[in-house]
Amino acid sequence: MLFWETLGWMLWATVFIGYLFALFAIIADLFRDRGLNGWWKAVWVVFLIFLPFLTVLVYLIARGQGMAERSSRAARESAEATESYIREVAGKTATEEIEAAARLRDAGAISSEEFDRLKAKALA
Repeated sequence: MLFWETLGWMLWATVFIGYLFALFAIIADLFRDRGLNGWWKAVWVVFLIFLPFLTVLVYLIARGQGMAERSSRAARESAEATESYIREVAGKTATEEIEAAARLRDAGAISSEEFDRLKAKALA
């Protein structure tokens, strides 16, 4: 008897955790959707509170395709922002640094020894 009760509790816990994942995904999708105005978002949230399981099913059926597209777009935008940040922080390549140092040397702003030191640093 104890084995079956434990198995039943584990089943319900798994179902509940799955429901929570779906609930949080839906709430995140609601606030990510730019085409839905605030009143419709509020209506969905109210229904999620008072009729949770039914609302989750209706939302996934009615708006599931758009949910996948919005999630994909958000992932793409996040990846682009990350790549942009990395390019910004990474700075110049070794070739660009050597060219800049050569321009400074040619302009007489730095000596040949300083140029050699900057070149060695860029190549390191």
